[in-house]
Amino acid sequence: MPELRDERTFGELLGQLSQDTTLLVRQELQLAKTEINEKISRAAGNVASLATGGLVSWAGALAFVAGIILVLTQVVGLPAWLAALLVGALLGITGLVMVRGALRNLKRIDPSPHRTVKTIEDDIQWAKEQP
Repeated sequence: MPELRDERTFGELLGQLSQDTTLLVRQELQLAKTEINEKISRAAGNVASLATGGLVSWAGALAFVAGIILVLTQVVGLPAWLAALLVGALLGITGLVMVRGALRNLKRIDPSPHRTVKTIEDDIQWAKEQP
């Protein structure tokens, strides 16, 4: 039985290698783009949460400060300045907790395209192992 030989020339093989390399680079770039876009999307969600937390705290302070201060002055009998300080401190702490939570989540996002780096490393290792 005759052996099957690949009759491609060195130039054809080199051309195929060039095409394969170009395709691989394009695929890796697309993977990096997709991975970075996913991370940007997550970061944008956390930035929105951060802004919302700040606005909720501010709106809550505006909506309740006057009413709570009046209740504390009339029902509890505190001086208005002391009631205002207590309410302000409570709202400030609430807002701070919300903002810190959003900032903590933002810091956890690693913008590096780890999957792409891993596949590139795998590709380099594969290329080194080829005869």
